[in-house]
Amino acid sequence: MYVLGCLDRGAGDERHEQVVDRVVDRLARDGRVGVVRYDATIADGAHEALTIGGDVTYGLGADGDWTASGTGMSVGDAIDALAPDCDYAVVTGVPDLQYPVLAVGPDDADERDDVLATVERAGELDPDELVTALEATDPHETLDSLVARVKRSPEAERSGAIATFTGRVRAKDDPDDARTEFLEFEKYEGVADGRMATIEDELESRDGVLAVELHHRTGVVRDGEDIVFVVVLAGHRDEAFRTVEDGINRLKDEVPLFKKEVTVEDEYWVHERS
Repeated sequence: MYVLGCLDRGAGDERHEQVVDRVVDRLARDGRVGVVRYDATIADGAHEALTIGGDVTYGLGADGDWTASGTGMSVGDAIDALAPDCDYAVVTGVPDLQYPVLAVGPDDADERDDVLATVERAGELDPDELVTALEATDPHETLDSLVARVKRSPEAERSGAIATFTGRVRAKDDPDDARTEFLEFEKYEGVADGRMATIEDELESRDGVLAVELHHRTGVVRDGEDIVFVVVLAGHRDEAFRTVEDGINRLKDEVPLFKKEVTVEDEYWVHERS
């Protein structure tokens, strides 16, 4: 699922909503669209699931750190909830969203480096160009979204097993270690994705293996968050378990990804200390 933030830079509610509506309408031509609308003026943290402005819309109000009261649902939770069933998510009202954004309002010299386009009104937007730029970014995946994808495989009726692996950020190896605050991953552009696709194809060629999904996050991944997923759809558990293990081992050995570790005491690129 591709995630796009719509950032209001002073365009006003009406212009901003017009741009959002145009974006959602264009994305809906290519797939299922989820919308997350955050409004800090809703003090009671209202939460509701609607069918307005997309296939699914989550409306979240203010209650602490981006959380809908009573549900425990944050903006991140809402994005994760959309991932298994949506091809795109559009998020409004979150200025520090860590995803690519469309800025609505006057052009700003201090732009974020992940701004895909800046417009002042809906008529200035080139929707096709925006979609092309969005689909060139890394998609948002969760374990649930990858499992849902293999379940939709044409081979799913032959499957008796789904095995998964999830790698996450470990705070410490030993009790006396300095606590890891986050890891930052960069990939070798033009090589990493192709290598991962090759591994998937080669694993899927095994007898009894029906579908394989590999995904590794890039950018900042904080303590306790998930980093990497391997999901295997297979006829039986033995080939599913073997393929999951081989999948994560090959991903770590063969895919060019670079990791920076940031602890409470230090920061360093791991390959420079190997």
